[in-house]
Amino acid sequence: MIVIARPSPVWRRVRGPLFALILLLGAPGLAAARVALDSFAPLVKQVMPAVVNIAVTETVASDSTVPLPPELRGTPFEREFRNRLRNRREQVIGAGSGFIIDPSGVIVTNTHVVGHADRIIVVLTDGTQLPAKLIGVDELTDIAVIQVSATRLLPFVAWGDSRQVEVGDWILAAGNPFGLGGSVTAGIVSARGRDLGAGPFDDYLQLDAPINPGNSGGPAFNMDGQVVGVNTAIVTPTGGSVGIGFAVPSEIVIRIVAELRDKGRIDRGWLGVSVQDVAASRGHPAGVAIATLERNGPAARAGVRPGDLVTAVNGDPVDSSLGLIRAVAAVPPGGKVRLAIVRQRRETEISVIVGRRPTEQPG
Repeated sequence: MIVIARPSPVWRRVRGPLFALILLLGAPGLAAARVALDSFAPLVKQVMPAVVNIAVTETVASDSTVPLPPELRGTPFEREFRNRLRNRREQVIGAGSGFIIDPSGVIVTNTHVVGHADRIIVVLTDGTQLPAKLIGVDELTDIAVIQVSATRLLPFVAWGDSRQVEVGDWILAAGNPFGLGGSVTAGIVSARGRDLGAGPFDDYLQLDAPINPGNSGGPAFNMDGQVVGVNTAIVTPTGGSVGIGFAVPSEIVIRIVAELRDKGRIDRGWLGVSVQDVAASRGHPAGVAIATLERNGPAARAGVRPGDLVTAVNGDPVDSSLGLIRAVAAVPPGGKVRLAIVRQRRETEISVIVGRRPTEQPG
């Protein structure tokens, strides 16, 4: 079975009083060729000093897979045995990648690498190990920002414009695949605008530069040495690279990183509705139908009703649920959106003061 993954961890359980699990997280794949380049070496020398390895430690509850001894079943000791299993903790160790975007030590990586870590250690290309603190995470785009304190200015890389990236362009992926730090792979951009079904903000670059467990959070560079994507997911039937990887485009990451650095969180607008797409038909425009509303949610308070057909947000047409969600999410909580609505064949406009989007809410 082919699975889309943020790539599957590689686990190792260490016996002893403390159980250690080795977790390696992953990213992008390998490439074709356009016109032959003499070498990627000059580009690698330029960008690799700013690419880092990230080691994380997390304490988690035991999976409690130890079987109940038959001789305890049905005895007063059964509850004590289960309680001890429930209270046992395991140490999870993971490895991922990241890249420095500011000489003061600001680093971008994936949320699934550092989001639940108790301890984060960043390893520079010269072997220097620095503890890092978490600045902020965004679950919906899988982007996180961490920071280290160094006694010197650190090498860093600049953002590129992913909107200028075309299918067929060369791409260079860097990171820590399978714990083999300081590795690079090259390929091309295979496609743009991939929706993996992971969330409403999916808009990935598809890469064929090899990405494997441990590459997660690493950069994808254009040939000018600029970061145009953050390697995040792969399609894999085996857990390793098959040449189909995905990166969050820089046009999305730049905004997320700026807000995380400023506030430590991402605030998105929210209507409090569930919606469904409606195709155009005779006498009916295309739009997004309101299926249900959160009681006392922003849309309900503004007078939006079930069955209303939303055709535009702030004057911009919308014809899909994703389009509506993204348009509203772009408005800061407390801001106002104007919804163009068709209700019982009559057009009207309703202004809604948007709320703050709760975690995992659809609209």
